[in-house]
Amino acid sequence: MTSYLVDSNVFIQAKNLHYGFDFCPAFWDWLVQKNRASRVASIEKVADELQAGEDELAEWATERGDEFFLPPDDSVLPALRTVSDWASGHGYQPAAVATFLQVADYWLVAHALAHECIVVTHEVPANTTSKIKIPNACIGLGLRCMAPYEMLRRERARFVLGMGRAAA
Repeated sequence: MTSYLVDSNVFIQAKNLHYGFDFCPAFWDWLVQKNRASRVASIEKVADELQAGEDELAEWATERGDEFFLPPDDSVLPALRTVSDWASGHGYQPAAVATFLQVADYWLVAHALAHECIVVTHEVPANTTSKIKIPNACIGLGLRCMAPYEMLRRERARFVLGMGRAAA
């Protein structure tokens, strides 16, 4: 069964743009439902980033806890080394490697590698040595990576109004 690990920027952009809590609660309910079915999750380090915002998204992340935002387990630790070795050995500037190894992206990629998950992010690959992008790391490590819209389509998410009329 395919499972998806979601990057911070997916949650942040969803809240700020397309799926605000106030007008599209179905998106957030869908995430929780898919998490209960072991299809969608994220990691503890992403929750830490979201909780730093001290807003509605921070509250949502806190309420989900470690059932949604997975802590690292024993299989993630060796994967961290693999990801670190990859980042250090692919021509990135030392500052780019140092930054990558200090943020949630590093842990997200390692968790995906350890558990054979698909990484979901708004980031796109970039041909640069000054920043390690999640898709570049995924490609380099043989992981699948996709945009959230592709995940929603693959999972056949549907956010439809009920049978009643929508308010004008």
